[in-house]
Amino acid sequence: MPHDIPPGERRIVLVLASVAAFLAPFMGASLNVAVPAIGREFRMSAVTLGWIAMTYLLAAAVCLVPFGKIADLTGRKRIFRWGSLLHAASSLSAALAGSTAVFFGARVLQGIAGAMLISTSVAMLTSVYPPGERGRVLGLNVSFTYLGLSLGPVLGGAMTQHWGWRSIFLAASALGFILALIVIGTLKGEEWTGGEKQAVDAAGALLMAGGLISLMLGFSRLPEPEGFLLLAAAAAFLVLFILREKRAPAPILDLNLFRGNRVFAFSNLAALINYSATTAVGFVLSLHLQIVKGLSPQAAGLVLLAQPAMMVLFSPLAGRLSDRIEPRFLASSGMGIIAAGLLLLAGLNGATSTAVIAGVLLVLGFGFALFSSPNTNAVMGAVDKRSYGVASALLGTMRITGQMTSMGLATLVFALRIGRVAISAEAHPGFLAASRIIFLLCAALCLAGVFASLARGKMHETADSLTSAD
Repeated sequence: MPHDIPPGERRIVLVLASVAAFLAPFMGASLNVAVPAIGREFRMSAVTLGWIAMTYLLAAAVCLVPFGKIADLTGRKRIFRWGSLLHAASSLSAALAGSTAVFFGARVLQGIAGAMLISTSVAMLTSVYPPGERGRVLGLNVSFTYLGLSLGPVLGGAMTQHWGWRSIFLAASALGFILALIVIGTLKGEEWTGGEKQAVDAAGALLMAGGLISLMLGFSRLPEPEGFLLLAAAAAFLVLFILREKRAPAPILDLNLFRGNRVFAFSNLAALINYSATTAVGFVLSLHLQIVKGLSPQAAGLVLLAQPAMMVLFSPLAGRLSDRIEPRFLASSGMGIIAAGLLLLAGLNGATSTAVIAGVLLVLGFGFALFSSPNTNAVMGAVDKRSYGVASALLGTMRITGQMTSMGLATLVFALRIGRVAISAEAHPGFLAASRIIFLLCAALCLAGVFASLARGKMHETADSLTSAD
């Protein structure tokens, strides 16, 4: 049994999962800084530049749950190993790309590799650590995610400036190969699976992919008519997916995970709401700091570091506390703190000092730390060992879907309030008004998330019953 493996091997799994948790957000944050340089080299339009991030997100979102299911059936170490190798190869391809087509093809493969790593890393941690220790290690894992977000703009900017944007992909390729070598060299023996082998529900996977693609493309096209049509198509795909999964002998997503499991259902809902309410904050504040306050991109980036820095510091503590205190209380408190911070941001104006903005970001970071690790512990503790991969993948899907929803909401408000014009000095009043609306909507979402979080029930009782059943 995975819980019986030696402590040294457990620590290796923790290191592997932490590096994987660091890799994806580091790449995303680094590339945000490198986008102008990539655009100049390949002569990309502004619209095309947006697809540098979008191609990765789309590929990852589509593949997360299928690979989580495949990992549960065939082995989590195996999928993690192949994901590491694919990430290394695709990153190297991006670094060597001589054309736009090759570059975007490499980004798609990176997204697939990212899905393989995300869907297995947390599942592997949950497999090898017993319930009483999971919160601690999941908190450490979450802190590496935020460390990637924190270091991405700083290191990515320095690497782009001194060695060019391709150096970011070369570094990612090296990390991927190192991960694969460690897995091959140290994690030997039987595969960690969740149960008997079954056929993968390809039809369900395709319907889920159609829904997620339609959803993400729809949000990117709002408020144009095709945006609403794509969102309607996403809803239709969702209905068809649910009908399919109810009848499928081996569904890609077992809907019974939600039926009668309040902890799992409401913890995932809380994650979706939280990311929907918070992802756009950095985007809006980056514009505010550079356009309204007149800061340089580097100075704005340093101010925005306040939030992820707090997450890095407090996520391990929050995770450890969730082993002893019900996660719903910690996570709900975190969402309440986030809501308070968003309400403070709604009062921003041109006279608001940078120090005040940084202070509010510290509050938001503390709230997010209180939410994220306990919520992850609740999700993974609410399912049995057969479903760790799917549970981890579904949580990742909630995160990506929430991120896209948040950015879609912000884009829609800006489009409706100030139109598709450059944000100049003349547009400052409209920008500030739109920002206020966005922060108020996000605060309202967070307040709704508090109730969803509190409604989840007791994770420790659910985890104890699952442990007894195992």
